Amino acid sequence: MIREDLRNIAIIAHVDHGKTTLVDEMLKQGGVFRENQNVAERVMDSNDIERERGITILAKNTSVMYNDIKINIIDTPGHADFGGEVERVLKMVDGVLLLVDAAEGPMPQTRFVLSKALEMGHKVIIVVNKIDRPDARLDEIGDEVLELLLELDANDEQLESPILFCSGRAGTASLSQYEAGTDLKPLFDTIINYIDPPQGEEDEPLQMLISSIDYNEYVGRIGIGRIERGKIKVGQQVTVADYTESKKAYNSKIVSLLQIQGLNRVSALEAKVGDIVWVSGIENITIGDTLCDPANVEAIPFVKISEPTVEMTFSVNDSPFAGKEGKFVTSRQLRERLFRELLRDVSLRVTETDSTDSFRVAGRGEMHLSILIENMRREGYELSVSTPRVLFKEDENGRKLEPIERLVIDVPEECVGSVMEKMGTRKGELTEMHPQGSRMRLEFLIPARGLFGYKSEFLTDTKGEGIMSHVFEGYEPYKGDIERRNTGSLISFETGEAVTYGLYNAQERGQLFIGSGTPVYEGMIVGASPKTEDLVVNVCKRKHLTNTRASGSDDALRLVPPRVLSLEDCLEFLADDELLEVTPESLRIRKRILSNTTRAKMKNKA
Repeated sequence: MIREDLRNIAIIAHVDHGKTTLVDEMLKQGGVFRENQNVAERVMDSNDIERERGITILAKNTSVMYNDIKINIIDTPGHADFGGEVERVLKMVDGVLLLVDAAEGPMPQTRFVLSKALEMGHKVIIVVNKIDRPDARLDEIGDEVLELLLELDANDEQLESPILFCSGRAGTASLSQYEAGTDLKPLFDTIINYIDPPQGEEDEPLQMLISSIDYNEYVGRIGIGRIERGKIKVGQQVTVADYTESKKAYNSKIVSLLQIQGLNRVSALEAKVGDIVWVSGIENITIGDTLCDPANVEAIPFVKISEPTVEMTFSVNDSPFAGKEGKFVTSRQLRERLFRELLRDVSLRVTETDSTDSFRVAGRGEMHLSILIENMRREGYELSVSTPRVLFKEDENGRKLEPIERLVIDVPEECVGSVMEKMGTRKGELTEMHPQGSRMRLEFLIPARGLFGYKSEFLTDTKGEGIMSHVFEGYEPYKGDIERRNTGSLISFETGEAVTYGLYNAQERGQLFIGSGTPVYEGMIVGASPKTEDLVVNVCKRKHLTNTRASGSDDALRLVPPRVLSLEDCLEFLADDELLEVTPESLRIRKRILSNTTRAKMKNKA
């Protein structure tokens, strides 16, 4: 059976190439919104962090109707750290729209997501987006994409993929770069004509792979997947099986069935081959499970998700200010929250340690883990996290291997020297270098640990004009030691409240992270020292009044505004003997051993 009334597609691209904006226009022109409806920009980026940062973190489903054909669209993340989301949703679709920025061309994540789509044999529609950019390179982009397809061993059909020229913001598409489009009709027509409709046996026993999990307080876990064979109905008895046979198959019942219409999930009594549906009522359902007919249990193989490369230790907050700002502070609550995250995020790993108060959490990159920390902090959790560490491997000869990233840097020509110098100290190897107008594009292979703490340095070196992005390349032999940080820390001498007089004396030693009136404790880091050694400073020191000084002379003390660190900045700054205390209201960097005298004794012994 071929479902001519349905198409399933995913939109894949590098971060910031305009996927979510294009989906906005597809929804508008697909008649999802009323004419007078007020619609937010990037309507698919539904959670707060996505809207604040302008990135997609979770894959989202939507659908539009075009000429009585339903097009299911999955908007995927573009950042490499959320590649696990892309890998598993590709199992639900028959083809992909590959978006490429008209100025930047194919970038590291473009290569990664395209390789996954080609491996699965999906048809590809190439969409050159942002053609209205003044620096667009329309003549060259097509050749660059073709070169990428050849490098990734695309088959003959994939090499003949159609190319469209779009402006996601203006909502136009055309088949020729020399003609401006008026609407997205050419894009919709290409999807209908080129992407294969879903097909399968409608009368055969049910088979449905769960590719994603949602959670609802009222109904519990919700499985999201595509029906590969047969039909599914509300109240139907099913057997839940796992392809790896790591868990025993069990029977359950479909309590509710939902399908997507526009941005809304609507109840359905029945769905058939090719439909993407939400099912609830099945306890312990996880990603990779297959719902089968009890009389014919056949599990579907699930795509192998790439392994994590970075790890951090999450522990209970034990600072002097612990429990003052958070709602969830115990190890039991922390453990429950981390293991709940595993249900939804397939590329995360959580392992327990010898201590009941700490857990090792491994992910695809610093950003992957920082988004988890940010979500937990907004939910009211208090915790402390260690510095990020890369996960090493050993080959059959016992050699130590480490993860290598492919790093693409786009900078003004005058900044190339400082970037090359920093890459040298971080063991980066230059593989490609070519000019693009007044800018230069550099491509490096660099150890993942060489990127820790580099982003803020990079923005300083390029005066905020540089663009950098990276994607996991593979494991290679250990490249040698890399200096993590060339600055020391300014450490608080005592517990109390920072005052202007103490801060004024401390700011001569380095850059401060706190202002007057900030509560501090012994061992808390209040700033960065330009020297490599740590310095203990007393920011709580007050000026003693005598009968020869007027108390008003304090007004003359001028403080340099402190550097306010974001969560990512804090993780970049952390040294191996430091922790980051995360609460709903504050981010505090501290030494693992808070007592200044104990630390000094241990240093002398060493």
